[in-house]
Amino acid sequence: MTDKLMPTSEIAAPRTAPGWFVTALWFVFVGSWLTPMWAIAALLCIVTIIGAPLGLLMLNRLPQIATLRPPLQQPDGSAVPQRFWLVRALYFVFVGLWVSLVWMSLAWVFSVTLIGLPLGIWMWNRTPAVTTLAKY
Repeated sequence: MTDKLMPTSEIAAPRTAPGWFVTALWFVFVGSWLTPMWAIAALLCIVTIIGAPLGLLMLNRLPQIATLRPPLQQPDGSAVPQRFWLVRALYFVFVGLWVSLVWMSLAWVFSVTLIGLPLGIWMWNRTPAVTTLAKY
């Protein structure tokens, strides 16, 4: 029997979110006040047109700011494919900007109540999809 070295490939495991306790602590002490400020800053960047790329990046990171949820990755570690950029841009201009303002306001209202907190966190995590049809 010969000892041949077989080439191996290591696949990086997708990052996992911290446990519910850490997520809850983060949201209560940081995410609850930082998330609305982050969302407003992102929307203001987007409205300026020049700051739109930064604003969209900020909106895509909103779930991380709110609940420390890592970006969704495919099993090979690559980013999830998104819809065609023109479809997302048109959706954002005609629907996403306005709907997301209502969506984020409701998310904040739910987040400040103990009973509505799980729904509020779920809504913050879905904000990129509501705003720009981002797959997250």
